[in-house]
Amino acid sequence: MYPAETDVSVHRQLGELVAGMRSLQESIRRIEEGAQRAEDKATSSRAGVHQRMDQLVDRVGDIEASVSTLGGDVAEMKPVTDDVKRWKLMGIGALGVTGIAAMALGVSFAEAIRRLVFVIVGKG
Repeated sequence: MYPAETDVSVHRQLGELVAGMRSLQESIRRIEEGAQRAEDKATSSRAGVHQRMDQLVDRVGDIEASVSTLGGDVAEMKPVTDDVKRWKLMGIGALGVTGIAAMALGVSFAEAIRRLVFVIVGKG
């Protein structure tokens, strides 16, 4: 090989190496930019998740407070409800007894009126 041919060959190879290096640098830059965009997106997403989680914690705290208050209210209402149920049962029993007594009294009056009618009419 002649020195001119060698020089051209070396220059061509050096040009190819420089072009390859530039291509690699460009690829690396694109990969870094993509990774940065992905990291920014992930950071934004995590911030949203944390914000929603904080809202959920607040809501659960409010619900716990409400349930605690309701539990106290129900505990206060239970004796009253039990009393009302007892009164209802007593009232039903009293109505039953009153009904039986009224029926007996009605039969007695009917029998007394029948006897009175028989005495007045003269069959008795």
